[in-house]
Amino acid sequence: MKTAIITGGGQGIGRVTTQYLLTHGYRVAIWEADTDALAELREAFKASSAQILFVSCDVSHEANVRKAAEQTISHFGQIDALINNAAVMIEKSLDKLTLEEWNRVIGTNLTGAFLCAKHTAPYIAAQKGTIINMCSTRAFQSEPDTFAYSASKGGLLALTHSLAVSLGPDVRVNSISPGWIDVSALRKKAKAKPDDLRPEDHTQHPAGRVGQADDIARMILFLIAPENGFITGQNFTVDGGMTAKMIYV
Repeated sequence: MKTAIITGGGQGIGRVTTQYLLTHGYRVAIWEADTDALAELREAFKASSAQILFVSCDVSHEANVRKAAEQTISHFGQIDALINNAAVMIEKSLDKLTLEEWNRVIGTNLTGAFLCAKHTAPYIAAQKGTIINMCSTRAFQSEPDTFAYSASKGGLLALTHSLAVSLGPDVRVNSISPGWIDVSALRKKAKAKPDDLRPEDHTQHPAGRVGQADDIARMILFLIAPENGFITGQNFTVDGGMTAKMIYV
């Protein structure tokens, strides 16, 4: 049975991907910094506890990541896939965004992915496995006041092809760039509040709807499948066609 790590697996896309991985025969190590989200996930997946390892881990700290990798190997004996999904966003104007906030976002979203790859790559290589970096369409376009988040995702895009070239052929590395994915109801209980999506929110997408976490989970399953072993160093945009759409006012 294969083992996958998913960082930030306690909420949103990570939580849904955990369910997909379990359903498709994976054992899953969830590395999550939010202790409330981790506790709620532990309760929700109690019936599948033999296939899950819950690890409290802040991916921006190397000692945390090293320990989490050791725990995962000790528990499952192997690592076949790493999904670098952990991320934070801070929206502030340029004059209000502090260096500490900038470093927090870069540290989690970009440095965290680097650290997780660094400390799991030898184990993944032994299994001829895969790394998937959760990028974003904000690597290519922005809304106002998302400086650190956009920069981190642009860096993650570059890190993806750098890792693919450096770790191949033993490790394949790809990234996924989600667009608008509605995870409003998939947060921990204290934060979960379904968005009241309007018809125009859906119709502005060429695909006709706002994205769901399942759309990303299915792409993850596709990319980690061994039969897709000729795909590496690539980014896959999953955004309902929004980045292909020219908008005129």
